[in-house]
Amino acid sequence: MSQTLDDFATLIRSARHSAVHLEMRDEYAMDNEHAAFDAWRAGERYDPKDRESWWRPWLDLVQEVTGRGVAMRRARIISEPPSEYTRWLYDGTFTNVAAGEDIRWLQRPRATGLVLPETDFWLFDGKIVQFNVFDDESRWVRTDQTDDPKTALLCRTAFEAVWDRAIPHDRFAT
Repeated sequence: MSQTLDDFATLIRSARHSAVHLEMRDEYAMDNEHAAFDAWRAGERYDPKDRESWWRPWLDLVQEVTGRGVAMRRARIISEPPSEYTRWLYDGTFTNVAAGEDIRWLQRPRATGLVLPETDFWLFDGKIVQFNVFDDESRWVRTDQTDDPKTALLCRTAFEAVWDRAIPHDRFAT
């Protein structure tokens, strides 16, 4: 399924209790991130005190949803050593936290033994799963969405297992 940011915003706004996101890739080749990633590579960093310089529409959406009491959690399974892309994500994660997301990190070796789906996903209210499908070049291809109870249970169980082993962002260092 092709999805626009507006479509996704509608979906995330539909959450009443929870929105969880499991990320398992070491890299994402997202067109809208190239400029910021290149700037980071050149030594630019967000200034936590200059909120205007890093606040963006995604963070407005996160703040809106979490402001309604929806628990928004993200877990990232990462390789060791972390990829350059992961280090960039880590450096900017304080922005997500400032907007209301709770984020944890799990080194890939610590995920051994967990039953995980093949691809990243969002799970809304424990019922609606949106899988994010990427190609071998880390480019987003499509989303697949289901409300199948067995699939939702698998994803909920996988996410909670990762969450239990993962380290909160404020205690994790790359």
